[in-house]
Amino acid sequence: MNERPNRRGFAARPADPEQWVKATEPRPASDGNAGAFTARLTIDVTPDLRGRIKIAAFGRSQTVADMLRDLLAREFPPTPGDAS
Repeated sequence: MNERPNRRGFAARPADPEQWVKATEPRPASDGNAGAFTARLTIDVTPDLRGRIKIAAFGRSQTVADMLRDLLAREFPPTPGDAS
């Protein structure tokens, strides 16, 4: 009777990380560029660095995600022969 429901929290870790990483993700809705972004990248940063990133993005009138996508695209350009 007092059994708790098995609900996963917003930031719950997956039970099997290998399966979670290999699982296919649903395609986002086709509204502009959304189809180009099919993977999520998670990194750990210090609160201080996170604050500096947010302030830099705000100062450039960009979202943090857009600013970091541009940065990663500049740092890791496609190489000839890569499947895109």
